[in-house]
Amino acid sequence: MAEVTRSTSQEITDKDKKSRIFAIVGASSGNLVEWFDFYVYSFCSIYFASSFFPSGNSTTQLLQTAGVFAAGFFMRPIGGWLFGYIADKHGRKSSMLISVCMMCAGSLVIACLPTYDSIGSWAPALLLLARLFQGLSVGGEYGTSATYMSEVAIEGRRGFFASFQYVTLIGGQLLALVVLVGLQQILSGDELRAWGWRIPFALGAALAVVALFLRRSLNETSDEKTRGHKDAGSLAGLWKHKKAFLMVLGFTAGGSLSFYTFTTYMQKYLVNTAGMDAKTASGLMTLALFVFMLLQPIVGALSDKIGRRNSMLIFSGLATLMTIPILYALQSVTNPYWAFTLIVIALAIVTFYTSISGLLKAEMFPAEVRALGVGLSYAVANAVFGGSAEYVALSFKSWNIEEVFFWYVSGMCLIAFIVSIRLNAKGKEIQL
Repeated sequence: MAEVTRSTSQEITDKDKKSRIFAIVGASSGNLVEWFDFYVYSFCSIYFASSFFPSGNSTTQLLQTAGVFAAGFFMRPIGGWLFGYIADKHGRKSSMLISVCMMCAGSLVIACLPTYDSIGSWAPALLLLARLFQGLSVGGEYGTSATYMSEVAIEGRRGFFASFQYVTLIGGQLLALVVLVGLQQILSGDELRAWGWRIPFALGAALAVVALFLRRSLNETSDEKTRGHKDAGSLAGLWKHKKAFLMVLGFTAGGSLSFYTFTTYMQKYLVNTAGMDAKTASGLMTLALFVFMLLQPIVGALSDKIGRRNSMLIFSGLATLMTIPILYALQSVTNPYWAFTLIVIALAIVTFYTSISGLLKAEMFPAEVRALGVGLSYAVANAVFGGSAEYVALSFKSWNIEEVFFWYVSGMCLIAFIVSIRLNAKGKEIQL
C-alpha cells in the first residue's frame, strides 16, 4: 500500500484529511480491543479470584490476582523492545497486526482455562502464563500505536488527533465495565463466580477479527529510508537519545501510577475499603470512565493551544496537591454521588497527562527509533509503577497502613512535576 504522506507545512487536501482520519480510526479500533482484553482481567477479578486462589480472605485473593496483573506488566519492557524493533525496522503496521493477534490469543486461553478445583496449582500457573503473553503484546501496542497516530496526525492538531489513543484505551476499559455491568444485571453473583466471568474474555477474543480487518487496511507511515537507517530499532541507536528516554521515564512513572490508581484500582478501593456494593461501584466507575473518555479530545485540543509542557505542569502540579485529600475523602465515602464527583475531579487532572502522553513521547525521538523509544520507556515506567499500583495499594492495606499509598502516588507525581519543568526545550514539536 502507498505510504501515508507525513505532515508538512503545505496545505493538506480534503482527501488527505479523510485518509488520516481513517488511519486514526483504524489504529484506534485495534487499540480498543487490546485494552478491552487487558482490563477485563482487572474488572472481573472480583468474581474469579476464588476460582484460581481458593484459600484466604477476599483481600488475600485480590492481592494474589493483582500480583498476576502486575506480572503481566513486567513483560511490557520486553514487548516494548520487541515490537519497537519490529515497528522501526519492518514497519508500524506489521507490529500492530502481530500485537493484536497475541493479545486476543491470551484472552481466549483465559476464557477456556480450568479452575483450581479441576487442575490444582496448574490453574494459577497457566493464568500467569496467559497474562505474561498479554503483557508482552500490550508492551508493544502502546509505543507502536502512539508512534503511528503521531505520524498521521495533522500538524497543528496533533494533540487533538493523538488524544484518541487514550479515547480508545479508556474505551477499552469502559467497554469491559459495560459488559461486566450488563452481566451483573443478567446473572446472579454465584453464576458470575461459577462461569459468567469467562464471557468477557471470549468476547474480547472474538473482537480480534474486526480489529485485524481494520488494521490490515492501514497504510504504512515509515518510509524505506527510516526502516533502512543504521540505527533503526536498535538499542544502541536509542541510547544516543538517553536524555529523552530518562525524561519519559520520569513523567510516565507519575502519570501511569495516577492513571491506574483512579481507574482499574478504584473499583476495588470502593468495594474493599469504602465498603461500597460491587454493582454500585461498577456502575459509578462506568459513568466516571465515560466522562474521562470524553475529556481526552477536549484537553488534547487544548494542548495544541497551550503547549505540551503546560499541560504536563497542570497535571503533575495538581496531582501532587490533590491526590492525598481525594483518596482520604474516598476512604470513608458513603454517598455514591460524592464518590463520583471526587473520582471525576481526579480523572480530569489525569487527563492533562493521558491526552498528550503518547504524542509528547513520540515528539521526543527521531523516526528511526521512535517506536522503540516510546514503547520501551513507557513500558519500563509502566511496569514498575503503573502495573504494580494495585499490588502496592493492597499490600499497604494488608499491613494496615493504607494511607502510605496515598503519599506514594503524590510523591511520584511530584517527580513528574520536576521533570515537566525541564520539558521546555523538548516541548517543541518535532517535524515528523
